Amino acid sequence: MQPERTRLAWRRTTLSCAVAAVLALRQALHGRGSPVELTGVAVIALLWLAFLWVAHRRMRELAAVRPAGLAPRAALAATACTVALAVFAMAVIL
Repeated sequence: MQPERTRLAWRRTTLSCAVAAVLALRQALHGRGSPVELTGVAVIALLWLAFLWVAHRRMRELAAVRPAGLAPRAALAATACTVALAVFAMAVIL
């Protein structure tokens, strides 16, 4: 049961990350399309894709009979993507 709950938590986090990315992208594209805005859009998209990759790998690992623990490198990558996406989303909105 625990791996299934963890997998569902990863799915919820991925969905939340996608919503934050879409809202930030929408806000960034609402402007005039300056180079700074386009760079922000590219960074947000790359961060979301990186988080999606980490989450997908982890969900796939959790499907095993005896899943291994989350590697520190993957945990750091997921945390960094989440924090950076939140910072960029707030920067675009403000």
